[in-house]
Amino acid sequence: MAGATRPDDGACVLDTGALEQLIELLRADGYRVVGPQVTDGAIVLNTIAGASDLPAGVTDDQEPGRYRLRQGTPEALFGYAAPPQGWKRFLFAPDETLWRAVRTEGGFRCEEEPLASGRTAMLGVRPCDLRAVDILDQVFTRSGVVDPRYQARRAATLIIAVECTQAGGTCFCASMGSGPDIVADDANSGADIILTEYTTAGAPLLLARPVSGRGGELLASVQCRQATAADCEAAAEAVKSAARSMGRQMPADVATLVGRSLDHPHWEDVAARCLGCGNCTAVCPTCFCSTVEDSTDIAGTTAERRRRWDSCFTRDFSTLHGGPIRSSGAARYRQWLAHKLAHWWEQFGRSGCVGCGRCITWCPVGIDITAEARALTEREGRTDANH
Repeated sequence: MAGATRPDDGACVLDTGALEQLIELLRADGYRVVGPQVTDGAIVLNTIAGASDLPAGVTDDQEPGRYRLRQGTPEALFGYAAPPQGWKRFLFAPDETLWRAVRTEGGFRCEEEPLASGRTAMLGVRPCDLRAVDILDQVFTRSGVVDPRYQARRAATLIIAVECTQAGGTCFCASMGSGPDIVADDANSGADIILTEYTTAGAPLLLARPVSGRGGELLASVQCRQATAADCEAAAEAVKSAARSMGRQMPADVATLVGRSLDHPHWEDVAARCLGCGNCTAVCPTCFCSTVEDSTDIAGTTAERRRRWDSCFTRDFSTLHGGPIRSSGAARYRQWLAHKLAHWWEQFGRSGCVGCGRCITWCPVGIDITAEARALTEREGRTDANH
């Protein structure tokens, strides 16, 4: 476990009251605090006013095509796996206006939509989602072309990450190197504070590690005690328990495997089950495809350009002059999985999958990305044996 086993790194221990203080400090400093809360039978990410809004004592059951909440460890605030939503929507808006043009007496006046100016504190970011934010940072700010809207939101965002102490049935972050602990060096993790929830004498506590200077200032302003070696060991053991109970595993050589299986007949098997609904791309924390749409009002006095999330599962996504270049469901599923697991390495030098398992949980027919990767492995083995 990276960094949480030593009591000499500024780590301290928070109870619910200290966490409440932390949230109050952030709100007083002008931050919109976004965190998990129970809404309509799911744990969703929304604006919270205090620690009482968090899903205390709630856990979840996740399996392919299935998601249910149930009673968890009493008073535990983060005793669940990855929630349905990723944090992407707070950095890369699902639907936003880029500019509008208004008719005037002398023609049209173009007005670019102002960049986001408000500050956001994201509380409860899991290790897999923290890795996803770093991937989005690379896509939108470190790959040669900077997206100013993403960059403005990211610069105004403070991240309080929470290591996982419970793995969901569809989680496979351990095999992707993105959890359940913060595996990167703390200083480069992208978080400002890292929390780990553990239980002592039946009471859930939070081991807090400052990462950034701002994170250290915030922790210094709340009533917490210095962490001991026992606190750090208890927190580390809680995370190890999550790693041992990981629900699934991705094959280690999946990038090479998928890259040489683009003509494999198994893609047709997947297409026979896939509905092409795009749920997997909607819940994926790293998918960044979008489309740009221009529209005018009926009077012709105002026009605007909007950017909206898009999905490679839609038929029109690959449309060029003459029609779509990926007209079949098999081609569209192959595009998504091959880009995510193989071609992303060529494009960005890393995998586009963080092992959160959302695409498995929220697939209506329960298609499992790890099972499909294994199926390619097994079929390739049989093919090689026949030769």
